[in-house]
Amino acid sequence: MSVPNAGRSRLRRFFDWLRSPSKLSLIALLSLGFVLGILFWGGFHTALEVTNTPEFCISCHEMRDNTYVEYKDTIHYKNRTGVQAGCPDCHVPKTWGAKMLRKMRASLEVWGSIRGTIDTPAKFEAHRMEMATREWARFKKTDSLACRNCHSWNAMAVAKQRPSAQRDHATAQKEGKTCIDCHKGIAHLLPAEYVDPADEE
Repeated sequence: MSVPNAGRSRLRRFFDWLRSPSKLSLIALLSLGFVLGILFWGGFHTALEVTNTPEFCISCHEMRDNTYVEYKDTIHYKNRTGVQAGCPDCHVPKTWGAKMLRKMRASLEVWGSIRGTIDTPAKFEAHRMEMATREWARFKKTDSLACRNCHSWNAMAVAKQRPSAQRDHATAQKEGKTCIDCHKGIAHLLPAEYVDPADEE
């Protein structure tokens, strides 16, 4: 396909302008790059925030019909103070680099959804232990940072805790344990094959 002469001459003038920019054209080019950069970053950030909501997470029926149903029966969903921890609060890190890595891994989960790996309750249950183990390992690796974004040893009113909680928290602190060591199943059902290490002792 041949380019019309008028189009060719415009294209040629544009490339000539790029090769020998004047001060004015350089300012225009930098300004255009700056504006396009802001628009790209704004669009990227907006898309990132949209994918960081419980509404987005439960747009897949696997999450809506399984984990979200379980989550709605927990203290993280409804409690006397009205403070709610949503899916991203526990499953998406706050720092930018870690958040990007988590989003990339989540894209593999979307692929699993498309392939139908966990698209029925039976398939979901068959993979529950694998999925839970992966999340528990992630929590352990970060010293339960997602938990500690809201909960802190120093902010606990220990005197208001049940005696068993006071004892367990003191032991956990002394032994360097992290939240997920004791609080598995706090927002979702435990896998049927899970065995609590305390029960094995």
